[in-house]
Amino acid sequence: MSKVAVEALGQLYADKFGLSVICLRIGSFEPRPTEPRHLATWLSPRDAVGYIRAALTAPASARFVTAYAVSANTRRFWKLPDVTELAYVPVDNAEAHAADIPGDLAVDPTGVQAGRYAEPQFTLTHLRP
Repeated sequence: MSKVAVEALGQLYADKFGLSVICLRIGSFEPRPTEPRHLATWLSPRDAVGYIRAALTAPASARFVTAYAVSANTRRFWKLPDVTELAYVPVDNAEAHAADIPGDLAVDPTGVQAGRYAEPQFTLTHLRP
């Protein structure tokens, strides 16, 4: 909720005051992926620098952009930003580290985009079915 609220505030400032606002939705920022979910959500340090540089140097015509900052992971479920919105194409792929990740790599990560915090035990008891 807080991410969406801040993005909406950015949209307001872009519309009302003509500011250029670039919002990066950062995946799992780690030196290397360490769990099965990261095969979809990993953002490498090199790609993070590329996205941040692209956001800081975006043309003023990029009034408001919200983009997922994630590496070029084979299993990613988020759409990469169009280069016309954010001039960066990620180069790293979490799949290169898959052999080093413990756990069931066949798990479909799209069901757990919030990771383990989306599991039932993290739901407030009065909201559980």
